[in-house]
Amino acid sequence: MTSTAGSTRRPEPLLRRFSRAERLVHRATAGLMLLCVGAAACLYFPPLAQLVGRRHLVVVVHEWSGLLLPAPVLLGLASRAFRADLRRLNRLAPYDRQWLRAVGRRAPDPRPAGKFNAGQKIYAGWISGAVPVMTFTGLLMWFTGVLPAISRTSAIFVHDLTAVAIAVVVLGHVRMAYRDPEARRGMRTGFVRLDWAKTHHSRWVAGSVDIGGDPYDHRTGPGRLPDVTGGRDGRGEGVARARGAGW
Repeated sequence: MTSTAGSTRRPEPLLRRFSRAERLVHRATAGLMLLCVGAAACLYFPPLAQLVGRRHLVVVVHEWSGLLLPAPVLLGLASRAFRADLRRLNRLAPYDRQWLRAVGRRAPDPRPAGKFNAGQKIYAGWISGAVPVMTFTGLLMWFTGVLPAISRTSAIFVHDLTAVAIAVVVLGHVRMAYRDPEARRGMRTGFVRLDWAKTHHSRWVAGSVDIGGDPYDHRTGPGRLPDVTGGRDGRGEGVARARGAGW
């Protein structure tokens, strides 16, 4: 890009939001979830079942993709940045209630949020509770004699009802992500624009980065700020660290 005399245009400042490990966990979990839901759809809807065929193979894909669904999260625990984000997701702050009230009133931005807003925390909590329920009821359907006190019919009912709820919640998650290209960019590349972070996650930026009047940091690459994917301060938000990918 060319610059005119007396003016310079520096690259847009970026803030590291997710480490490579966190992005891999998200992609692997999303892939397994889509595979599991897609196989289930082929089992429950006759037109799809007729189109795909090979019912036994579809059943096997559904069973094993469901069983492997927690695996990316468990492997991700080896990442310090991922563990730090789990702590953030597991902690509702006072400003999260303010964020929820603003959503209820349909108030415009800005809404106070840390690295994750209250809606993202509720979504993560819902999924982390629903997946074990699906796994447990699925195993009861697979191995019918393990717990005779629980009938297979009851397991199927709970499994199907939870599956419908998960489908609705996941579709809502995808819809929100589709409406926010910068959030998708953060999960795709690991970096987000500083102005976007200030608008949508102001508490995270304020508690994580000492901007010092100029967010441009030459040490971490053109237009990039120090990595704040890991670490915690007293409010549960990350502390800036000029380090590598954040494993």
